[in-house]
Amino acid sequence: QVQLVESGGGLVQAGGSLRLSCAASGTIFSINFMGWYRQAPGKQRELVAAISGGRTNYAESVKGRFTISGDNAKITVALQMNSLKPEDTAVYYCNVQRIGMDYWGKGTLVTVSS
Repeated sequence: QVQLVESGGGLVQAGGSLRLSCAASGTIFSINFMGWYRQAPGKQRELVAAISGGRTNYAESVKGRFTISGDNAKITVALQMNSLKPEDTAVYYCNVQRIGMDYWGKGTLVTVSS
């Protein structure tokens, strides 16, 4: 069973930066989606950024601040987060999809202090 492992979370002051990374423990063929979701306390999980079909998409709340990058061959996906705000505080989850399969990491906590 392939597992996704996130790293790079932590505590940062508002205005700071963090880089999240995600890597797979095995091989996933025919990836058609790589993305990052987040879930803040008491809120639903939301899509933050994604790569699909060669295009990137971002939640309005992070546009211009976050950048997603991914490598289908290496099965790695990263999220560069700049100008962090307290409302970015959440557990961030890596997600990789192929037809018929959906892979999730266990999450990494990002805490932004004001």
